[in-house]
Amino acid sequence: MLGQRVLRVIRSWTAAGAVAVSLMAAAGVSTIFAADPNGEIDVQVNMARILRLPSAASTVVIGNPAIADATIQDPETIVLTGKTFGQTNLIALDSVGNPIADLVVEVVNQQDNIVLVYNGTQRNTISCTPECSPALMMGDDVDYLGEVAGSKTIVEEASK
Repeated sequence: MLGQRVLRVIRSWTAAGAVAVSLMAAAGVSTIFAADPNGEIDVQVNMARILRLPSAASTVVIGNPAIADATIQDPETIVLTGKTFGQTNLIALDSVGNPIADLVVEVVNQQDNIVLVYNGTQRNTISCTPECSPALMMGDDVDYLGEVAGSKTIVEEASK
C-alpha cells in the first residue's frame, strides 16, 4: 500500500519535471539561461557545476583560467570548476565560431560552514561540518597548507 503511494508520488513528480523541461524547450530557454537571464553564474571554489548549452559547443574559452576551469563533457554540456575566488567570463563557440554563451562566472566561498582565521596577513581555513577541522583552501598560509597536507598524507598512509 505504502509502496504504491510512493510510486504515484514519484510518477507525478517525474511528469511535472517532464512538463517543465518541455515548456522550457518550447520557449527556447536553456537550463543555463533559465537559472540567470543576465548571463551570470556562480560556482563554489573547489567545486564543479554542470552547464547545459542550447546547442553544441566545440570551443570553450575562460577569461582567467586561474579563477575557473571549463571542460566540454559532451557538445551541449560543460563542467565548470571554481579554482579560486574571483570573477571571470566563459564564452562557448559552435563549430564555425559563432557564440553560444557568454557568461560572467563568479567563484564564491565554498560554504557557510567555512571559517577563515587571520593571524596578521596569514590566513587559515577551517571547515566546521559539524566538527571543525583544517581545510585546504587557495590563499591560505603556505606553512599551514603544508601542515594540513602533511597530516592528510600521514592519515592516508596509516589507513593502508
